Amino acid sequence: MADQQQLAERLGVTIDPETLRLALTHRSYAYENGGIPTNERLEFLGDSVLGFSVTGHLYEHYPHLPEGELAKRRAAVVSTRALARLAREIGVGEFILLGQGEIRTNGRDKSSILADTMEALFGATFLSSGLEPARELVLRLVLPLLVEVDDFGAGTDWKTSIQEAAAEHSLGAVQYEVTGEGPDHARVYHAVLHIGEATYASGTGHSKKEAEQEAAEASWKILRRDLDAKAAAKGA
Repeated sequence: MADQQQLAERLGVTIDPETLRLALTHRSYAYENGGIPTNERLEFLGDSVLGFSVTGHLYEHYPHLPEGELAKRRAAVVSTRALARLAREIGVGEFILLGQGEIRTNGRDKSSILADTMEALFGATFLSSGLEPARELVLRLVLPLLVEVDDFGAGTDWKTSIQEAAAEHSLGAVQYEVTGEGPDHARVYHAVLHIGEATYASGTGHSKKEAEQEAAEASWKILRRDLDAKAAAKGA
């Protein structure tokens, strides 16, 4: 197991070693080691730190947006998918304490485990260093995602954004072609998005929903560029 303090260094924060270990203790590991405490209480705390930090930033920096649009932007960057993406970029998975069952089923790359651990790390930072360092950590990680949301849409999920755009521009039916491979305990799904007669991007995940979301996110960027180009051509 990698030295957990290396993770704190990657995050650029100070976390008490005992609190850091707790933040990285998944329930599967706790169960196999005599029912020791898990990271779930820290996850609960970190969820509040995350929500407070993002909400405050959105309120301050988007004064022109109504409540509904602010809520959509917040949902887009505090979702399981967004948090798991951050965790993968940082390399959180290698530090998580997992039970043998989760290790065998590639738990270090499961979006739900990664997202929950990110929230626990936010909570651990709050306990060890206080609110401001925890808020700064959240915003340092999340602000690039907010820039993407501004560029590519702020739906509560990418599938919703795709569905709404297809309906608004009469592009045809939205369909996901999903296939799976591998044994049941480590199955990987691949999804390809079709809108009307057009084929867009593909996505991969450990569940059908995750694969479809990844395909929708990649397709949304392509779709937006296509629609913008058509609008520009009409206005020329």
